[in-house]
Amino acid sequence: MRIIGIDPGTGILGFGVIDVLANNKLKMIDAGVIRTPVNQEDFLRLETIYQELHNIIDSSKPNTMAVEKLFFAKNVRTAMSVAQARGVVLLCGRQAKLNIYEYTPLQIKQSLTGYGRAEKKQIQEMVKVILELKEVPKPDDCADALAAAITHAMIKQ
Repeated sequence: MRIIGIDPGTGILGFGVIDVLANNKLKMIDAGVIRTPVNQEDFLRLETIYQELHNIIDSSKPNTMAVEKLFFAKNVRTAMSVAQARGVVLLCGRQAKLNIYEYTPLQIKQSLTGYGRAEKKQIQEMVKVILELKEVPKPDDCADALAAAITHAMIKQ
């Protein structure tokens, strides 16, 4: 199984692609971020996210998408922006005929650390350990996307 994990955002959207191997070991295939300019109109930013994510899906060929759910935001503007990016992500995944699953930050923390209130640094370290990486993936959005993919792999085993 190949899973693409997504940490939605309008300015920075994280993605991470992993394979679930025959022995239930996980292997990172690709990871990174899609960046959009802060001063650009929302519709142009969303178009960039759609086009770049479509290209990533097309080249990495996952069969499953794991997306982090929006659980709260400090202000309405941020929440709306992230919600719009999530909509683009879900549409892109659906058009690619991927199986789509959504996970809350609590589910991701519990899956990776066994503790729902784990700190961001703990999650990042677990991503590194589980995927047997030399260092924590940067930026944080990339590590968060990999965490979503790992969560799906762990829950669906």
